[in-house]
Amino acid sequence: MLRKKPGALRNGAPFKNWDLPRSIHRTWQRLKHYPDWDRQLVDILACVPSYGLDAVADACNEALSNGSVSRDVILNLLARQHEEPSVEIVTIPAHLELSEPPVADCARYDRFRKEVIHVA
Repeated sequence: MLRKKPGALRNGAPFKNWDLPRSIHRTWQRLKHYPDWDRQLVDILACVPSYGLDAVADACNEALSNGSVSRDVILNLLARQHEEPSVEIVTIPAHLELSEPPVADCARYDRFRKEVIHVA
């Protein structure tokens, strides 16, 4: 619901006395300096199902301690907490390996360009 109507944070009765972790509440207060603070807060709160309330609160706390509180900073901090999936190393079968590696030849393009006649 909040994604569609972020203005509900300003006027919605359920959000007046919302029991949030202290760092998220402080983030909320700091975001109010931005004209789009409600959208920023909604985007941060939307991360709770994916990352968990504790992780979002920790990211907010880190942003507060760094002195740079914004949606982009907090989402970046959350994204960095996730482990990157390990990349599977693929071995190339011998019959598919190149016998001669490709060579960059920029002069080849220049020769082609000279051969083409452009008609206006």
